[in-house]
Amino acid sequence: MSNKYNTIKYRYLTATGPVEYNLTNDYMFRATLQQSKPSLRGLVCSVLGLKQSDVVNITILNPIEIGQAISDKELRMDIMVLMNDNTTIDLEMQVQNLHDWPERSLTYLCREFDNLKHGDNYSEAGTAYQVGFLDFTLFPDHPEFVGRYQMRNVRDGYMYTDKFNLIVIELDHINLATKNDIESGIDKWVRLFKAKTWEDIIMIAKANTALESAAESMYLSNTDWLIRKQCREIEDARRFNEGRERKLKTLTEQVDQLTSENTQLTSENTQLNSEVF
Repeated sequence: MSNKYNTIKYRYLTATGPVEYNLTNDYMFRATLQQSKPSLRGLVCSVLGLKQSDVVNITILNPIEIGQAISDKELRMDIMVLMNDNTTIDLEMQVQNLHDWPERSLTYLCREFDNLKHGDNYSEAGTAYQVGFLDFTLFPDHPEFVGRYQMRNVRDGYMYTDKFNLIVIELDHINLATKNDIESGIDKWVRLFKAKTWEDIIMIAKANTALESAAESMYLSNTDWLIRKQCREIEDARRFNEGRERKLKTLTEQVDQLTSENTQLTSENTQLNSEVF
């Protein structure tokens, strides 16, 4: 083990105070998992309920040059993973609720599944997963920690295919974690994603190789000026979009109010005219 690694490990284990950018930041999420294959493998195994031995190989299909400026093509910070040469997994952190996740995630999954080459048999289509980590409640009338969706018969639930999978993990609903969620460790990953101090991160990751690897990678990324710059730009863009959405909501409410008042005045005017004539 190199002296450089020992130094980084020591600094991480003695880190204290707030985390500048945690894993709910799209870019930090991407940078951390791309730079730490043990973390990526561990997260995938946890979400899919697999053993480490089930994963023969795992590769990122859309790597980016960490720290470099984000191009328009890279603005969506998803991680497309190929596992065991026949299963694709699209991982995405989504903090802002744009009110279109069901349609958007389904579009991503369809594109992911449609990967046959010319001449391939349809039966050779690989299994596809779209995994969304959402920092909001997708369905307010149906909050859930981990939601798993597949194509099934509406009448009796009979499986149509297990090759087409949507998984939604709501970061604010750890309290709804099932026994299986806890046994697979998804709750620990979500706690790591949301942690805001190094003390909490070190405690959460303790004695778990994949989590420790993610925490160390995140620590290293938080010390890299170029990575922090990209994280800051992601945060700035999000704040701009949220501000624009709030302004649009306010203007819409004002228009609705004026429309309502105009309708009321028109009704009153009609009533007055009828009384006069």
